[in-house]
Amino acid sequence: MTDFSKIELNLRSLVIFRRLLDDDVFIKLSALLQAEGLPSTEQVSRYADFAAALFAHGTNLTDYVWNCIIEDDNTYVKKHAKKQPIEGVLETCVKNELAVLEAVAQLKSADIRSHIRFDGFLPDWQNSDSDFPAAYMRHMDDIATEGHGIYAKHHMLRLKNGDIVPVTCPDPIRLADLKGYERQKKAIVGNTLALLDGKPAANALLYGDAGTGKSSTVKAIANEYHPQGLRLIEIDKQKFGEIPAVVETLSQSPLKFILFIDDLSFTQQNDDFNALKAVLEGSVAAKATNIVIYATSNRRHMVKELFSDREGDDIHRNETIQELCSLSHRFGLTVGYFKPDKRAYLDIVHALKDDYGIQMDDALLDLEAERFASAGRSPRIARQFIDSLRRG
Repeated sequence: MTDFSKIELNLRSLVIFRRLLDDDVFIKLSALLQAEGLPSTEQVSRYADFAAALFAHGTNLTDYVWNCIIEDDNTYVKKHAKKQPIEGVLETCVKNELAVLEAVAQLKSADIRSHIRFDGFLPDWQNSDSDFPAAYMRHMDDIATEGHGIYAKHHMLRLKNGDIVPVTCPDPIRLADLKGYERQKKAIVGNTLALLDGKPAANALLYGDAGTGKSSTVKAIANEYHPQGLRLIEIDKQKFGEIPAVVETLSQSPLKFILFIDDLSFTQQNDDFNALKAVLEGSVAAKATNIVIYATSNRRHMVKELFSDREGDDIHRNETIQELCSLSHRFGLTVGYFKPDKRAYLDIVHALKDDYGIQMDDALLDLEAERFASAGRSPRIARQFIDSLRRG
């Protein structure tokens, strides 16, 4: 049996990391390792198939295999995350399988090409020095900040069709990009730091005028603190009934989570309203100490209308409205974001001007900024104005 055949057979023996065998790059690598002795046309084809699959993610085989390892949400990592006892047989299995994957990650393109009868061009891939067993144990020690499974690579995710999936192109906004509203940002940041420190943290409602930075603040906080173990999961409206199951799953993780609900509003007391109310009030299950809900709304009481067209007498209608309005009181922290006055608006404009190094007389800048904001002042308008200057 050749060395390549042994490596391929060892791959087939994976147990803890068995799901890696369903990965397209691993499938094509397995086929390539079995190509020895086949016609040269098949050998070349399998080599090219593997290289194409790998290059779709990068040119370094070692890095790719390592990323697959730390993103694999297997039995071992789940037990480690929950701080459950790990049997000796699992420890032995993981160490041996990491050695197998180490051998895979160090496969050299030149070594494989030397067994292929072909004098044309086949591309190289890269390899890096690695010690997977030691690196994986270090990763387990830092799992509360580095994450596990899908959370090892992604810090912004969303709930889609009952599954938590990554946001592939997350908004890169940072707190330093948000000008003004220091009191509001301080309140949300302080609450988030309490969550990260394992202290009591409140569900938060950010309400107020459009364009004032409510959603951007939440996303910026996720970007700022994900190295400390913070992850954000966006929950779409009409999906509130799925929140209890999400909370049940996430409560066992050593990471901290923000469940983010953007532009929250209701027109009636329905199943979604009742589901969110139940989550905010708590249930028979203990409150998850590693999860908070951050919601944004253009209205403090999240009611779009007064239901003047609803059937029923005034008493029942008023009771319905009061029940809807009372939802905001179930958030432990409410923070208002309102349109800035002229001075605050111009302060934001000047701060953005300095960030981007725009050269313009202050008096002219103020005049042009006010003209641009003829429809109303807001941080969003200020940024759009600065962007217009950057475009020239």
